[in-house]
Amino acid sequence: MMPAAMQRWARRLADEGEPFVTATVVRAQSPTSVVAGNVALVLGDGTVEGFVGGACAEHSARAYSLQAIESGEPVLLRILPFGDESIGPEGREVESEDGAVTVQNPCLSGGAIEIFIEPVLPAPRLLILGDTPIAGALLRLAAEVGLDAVPIDADASDVRPGDLALVVAAHGRDELRALRHGLERGLAYVGLVASKKRGDGVVAELRGDGVAPESLDRIDVPAGIAINALTPEEIAVSILAKVIAARRAEPRSRAAGAPTAIDPICGMTVAAVPSTLSLQRDGETVYFCSEGCKAKFEAAHEHAAAD
Repeated sequence: MMPAAMQRWARRLADEGEPFVTATVVRAQSPTSVVAGNVALVLGDGTVEGFVGGACAEHSARAYSLQAIESGEPVLLRILPFGDESIGPEGREVESEDGAVTVQNPCLSGGAIEIFIEPVLPAPRLLILGDTPIAGALLRLAAEVGLDAVPIDADASDVRPGDLALVVAAHGRDELRALRHGLERGLAYVGLVASKKRGDGVVAELRGDGVAPESLDRIDVPAGIAINALTPEEIAVSILAKVIAARRAEPRSRAAGAPTAIDPICGMTVAAVPSTLSLQRDGETVYFCSEGCKAKFEAAHEHAAAD
């Protein structure tokens, strides 16, 4: 069970929109230093708060937790003890299937550990410009489909990395600046609530202001799918359908997987983040699971240099 202090921290992270992982030991085979129910929080920078095993088990949990933050998908991490030559190379991923990954851990004390890694990610933000019935309907309905609807002003100055979409439903007020900002920031969806005729006029104005044609092609106008919508709520539903389609079309491997590295001594997969032990060699960063592996690497290269 998660301790009360950790629960409070998890709630604060969620409230602040910080991505993190809850890593829970669901099975521990003796002898190990953990028991089922041990929990840790893993932040996006690799910080680990809690206990899910010794140093090497923690390295594996950190590496796959960061991957889960990038993919948005939970995973069951199986950590097997080193020593069974039939399993595969120590420290490396030896089996991967939908929702589960198995690694062999060279530091494990002898028992297997299974850790359920569950990412907790902020809802994608839908930016809405306008004080109109359609804008109001979008603000009310967006949460029902897992979106964080945020009213903005014409400057769109609140756009953040990772924001999903912008819908301009302002009936002609301050539309040009907001649309330009949405296009410049690379949002996955930019929609304008307007008739086809008026929308063509807005696009023409943006073209005259120097916005590239390939960017203008990204404006969805009239915003939403054609379902013969009449009421503000129906129009909002048609727009949300387009936003959902844009969200699901985005590659889930947002960073092609979080950065990982292989310890050159033991072969363990570790997270390539500042909190992981490392050194610089030949202009590259080499990462290690422990001081022991780092010392062996340094000694081997000192010996090679002496020869």
